Amino acid sequence: MVNYLKKAQPQSRQADRALSDRVRAMLDDIEQTGDAAVRRYAKDLDRWERPEFRVSEAEIAVARKAVSPVFKDDFAFCKKQVTDFAKRQRDSMQEFEAEVGDGITLGQKIIPVDTVACYIPGGKYPLISAAIMSVATAKVAGVPHVIGAAPPRDGQGIFPATLYALAESGADEIYTIGGVQALGAMAYGCVGMRPVDMITGPGNAYVAEAKRQLFGLVGIDLPAGPTEILVIADDSADPALVATDLLGQAEHGPDSPAWLVTTSEKFGREVMTEIDRQLVTLPTREIAGVAWQRLGEVAVVAHDDAAIALSDQYAPEHLEVQTRRNDYYLAKLKNYGSLFVGEESTVAYGDKGVGTNHTLPTGRAGRYTGGLWVGKFLKTVTYQKLTPEASQRIAPVMGRMCAAEGMLAHERTATVRVERYAQRRRETS
Repeated sequence: MVNYLKKAQPQSRQADRALSDRVRAMLDDIEQTGDAAVRRYAKDLDRWERPEFRVSEAEIAVARKAVSPVFKDDFAFCKKQVTDFAKRQRDSMQEFEAEVGDGITLGQKIIPVDTVACYIPGGKYPLISAAIMSVATAKVAGVPHVIGAAPPRDGQGIFPATLYALAESGADEIYTIGGVQALGAMAYGCVGMRPVDMITGPGNAYVAEAKRQLFGLVGIDLPAGPTEILVIADDSADPALVATDLLGQAEHGPDSPAWLVTTSEKFGREVMTEIDRQLVTLPTREIAGVAWQRLGEVAVVAHDDAAIALSDQYAPEHLEVQTRRNDYYLAKLKNYGSLFVGEESTVAYGDKGVGTNHTLPTGRAGRYTGGLWVGKFLKTVTYQKLTPEASQRIAPVMGRMCAAEGMLAHERTATVRVERYAQRRRETS
């Protein structure tokens, strides 16, 4: 049984349908009219009227001068943390070749995607660290050509810190372009971009929907929606700290859920009181307060296993655990994007550069996928090699399986090999 001290308001899907139709119309327009459509949307939506979208080396040099030495040092630390972790992940993946039967050799190769575009949003908050998570990780994977893109701020150009981040992360080309028109240009090859094989990066609802609709034409990292946080806490936790962490994610936007699951009703009420108190002085209270009012939840459960079961049902993007039994939760929890164990760890660390990637599954997608990682930029492909003797030996088995499925042309590809290699043996005997 779950006792909700606070429950999220029901959400209508009418707006989602209108948004989907709008994105589909824009992508169709870009596919049919190319650069002209991209330029029109860039002018109307981002006030971008310059003839060139690609960022020049001179503009990158200006951005390098604009950011402070402290920022450069901080960025270098975060980049090293993320790329070192990505290298460890890459090292855990192996190619192999093995003989799995007399004359039958099977193998696995790991090949980087050829061309990737990494989108960096620039709405309410320029997500500078997203350049590390996507561009730098793609480079660790060995992607030969990485395009970076971010929208202009006030029609003037990419936010200097974001431009610096894209350049330092290893982008081979950088474009000043945002929103649906950016993703359309990436997929169809507009305004100087080559058509890419894969698109990554977070964004608003329009960007997320564009990625969803383009999937198949190109690969995507994952269809990330509004960011989420779920905190599991018992009465050993600090209610003020838990409240701070919940509001820390709620400030992303009014559509960002923040959930608390606790084994103590008293603790749950204390957190709710703390949230109300902190919202009075929180600089982003107009955003975080709306998110908490609309989508915040506090659920009280009877014991740890019930908390685990409820959390796995939510499959949150970010999951914090602040309890007496943190290791127990680490061992038992299954569905989440990234897990932050203990009060010493918090979502902001993962978001900005502790080392793990911050592009994570939302909308319960944590039930079946993890987030962006070096392996997303790598294709695991297979191959087979057989001797003539092995091919002749297994051909009857494969032929009968083809026939059982009614695929008689398939069957013939097997049976002709029986005849072919039998003839060769007769000729050489």
